[in-house]
Amino acid sequence: MDFIDTHQHLIWRDRFGYGWTNDIPPLATGDFTPEDYQAQTRGLGVAGTLFMEAGVDDADYQAEARYVATRVGADGIMGQIASCRPEEDAGFDAWLEECDGLHVHGYRRILHVVPDEMSQADVFRANLRKIGQRGLTFDLCFLARQLPIAAELVRACDDQTFVLDHCGVPDIAGGGFDAWAAGMDALAAFPHVNVKLSGITAYCAPGTASAATLQPWVDHVLNRFGPDRVVWGSDWPVVVLGAGLTDWIAITRDLLGGLSADEQEKIAGQNARRIYNLPA
Repeated sequence: MDFIDTHQHLIWRDRFGYGWTNDIPPLATGDFTPEDYQAQTRGLGVAGTLFMEAGVDDADYQAEARYVATRVGADGIMGQIASCRPEEDAGFDAWLEECDGLHVHGYRRILHVVPDEMSQADVFRANLRKIGQRGLTFDLCFLARQLPIAAELVRACDDQTFVLDHCGVPDIAGGGFDAWAAGMDALAAFPHVNVKLSGITAYCAPGTASAATLQPWVDHVLNRFGPDRVVWGSDWPVVVLGAGLTDWIAITRDLLGGLSADEQEKIAGQNARRIYNLPA
């Protein structure tokens, strides 16, 4: 499999603030650069990356996208998913217009760190429809308990292509399979929703992240969404909280080993090219 990593975070502390990392020791200090990423993935079949906005402090999210745009085309970076604020009408249209020139292939607003009501507001949904009208994706970042809220959102925005990050953030360590599976089943019923195989080793109990642990959860995703609606992502450097980047790539190969070669290639990279409209 040749992977396109649709969830590569990069951290430059001299440029932007990352307050969310302060209480996470492995991520609280130091930079995580394209050079660091390439050093870890060399020879492991990563053909390119899509930068995922890294949850910078609110004051920095536009500056982050502007800077990342200068890095696209180098270090394997094919484009970016930028942060946005659909809850705010002021400046939203102008930001979308500016992003037309910033190699933006989609947007994300992290929704598990804001009130549940935010995505239910009319202005939020109206602005998401504007993203859909531009033919761009919106990545959904909800916790497992919020999957019914995610279903309400995608039902209201049926002309918007969605990608659900991190398999819906299942509580693997706590064994919360049934409620999570029901939420995933509801989302899979919407053909404009895709799912990202990413981040899930961090939700395992410490020391238990393995293909054997993850297989039932991943199989459920594959069975419900099918190989045409799944993309892959590393969630680097957050992946260090689970199995680590190189191990996650190896685990992914094991998890998908029962699929056909064509199905593996779709999930590893072909779907990402189509869904995010990435350059050849």
